[in-house]
Amino acid sequence: MGLFELTALAEGTQAAADSAAQAGGMASMLSMFLPMIIVIVLLYFMMIRPQRKKEKETKQMIDAMKVGDKVVTIGGICGKVVKIKDEFVFIESGNIGTENEKSVIKMERDAIKTVQAKIKN
Repeated sequence: MGLFELTALAEGTQAAADSAAQAGGMASMLSMFLPMIIVIVLLYFMMIRPQRKKEKETKQMIDAMKVGDKVVTIGGICGKVVKIKDEFVFIESGNIGTENEKSVIKMERDAIKTVQAKIKN
């Protein structure tokens, strides 16, 4: 074997060793980041996805609200919807037995927490 052939053989074995080291380095990097990736996926499915689903249901509930429905606001005000205009809802609250003590409050739709459908008598 000549000097040229030995040099080529040495370079070939060095290249093979480098590619094996790179493959081993990729595997160790993957095993290092895999737990973080799993945690992020779990956070998405356990926290973010249910939150978005609940927000979607709340938006549908508020969009389906109509005059006569009973509502509770985020601030805890209970009342009956008397008028809906664009992004505002007019809520009648106060003593149910007396007409004099009722008041009408103008609130934004987004301030509504829950909606109960109107009870038919």
